[in-house]
Amino acid sequence: MSAARKFFIDGPAGRLEAAVTDAGAELRGIALVAHPHPLHGGTMDNKVVTTLAKAFSHMGLAVFRVNFRGVGQSAGEFDHGIGETDDMLALAKFARRELGELPLTLAGFSFGAYVQSRVQVQIEARQLVLVAPAVRRFEVGAVPDGTVVIHGEQDEVVPLADVLDWARPQNLPLTVVPGAGHFFHGQLPLLSRIVANTCRC
Repeated sequence: MSAARKFFIDGPAGRLEAAVTDAGAELRGIALVAHPHPLHGGTMDNKVVTTLAKAFSHMGLAVFRVNFRGVGQSAGEFDHGIGETDDMLALAKFARRELGELPLTLAGFSFGAYVQSRVQVQIEARQLVLVAPAVRRFEVGAVPDGTVVIHGEQDEVVPLADVLDWARPQNLPLTVVPGAGHFFHGQLPLLSRIVANTCRC
């Protein structure tokens, strides 16, 4: 896998700092990975986000990330997931302009999972991957059949019981990582393997 290249794109609220990790094998698709809450230290360089990026790259996807508005060198201010959805849509438009209409995978961690649940309503994606989705703090709506949901058994930020309550009416299965907290400390290699084994990317 090649190192990530950073660059800027034009976003709805101004310039956005972004990065791309090229496919580690023959290019098979595009992945967009969204980071956790901007007001709690979330950036596109978060360890869970970069773990997802590496996993998708090894699967043959070009992986794009963006610092949401107000994060890092991105212009603008936090917008409670609404503007951040527009930021991710701008990234999707850029990625497809660069690489064409390749199959799209949307992935997000925590707040980023909420954002991607909103993005998938507006653009067609082959796969949606939600890691520790912040269903307690945000209204994460229904997601498509086949959505991959991965959660830590001992998540101290989004209790597993809350995610089960959200998933149950949708008959949506979860992959639970035993002993893992919200940030999957010590469990990132396992998280990567789960993504590789469960995604239809």
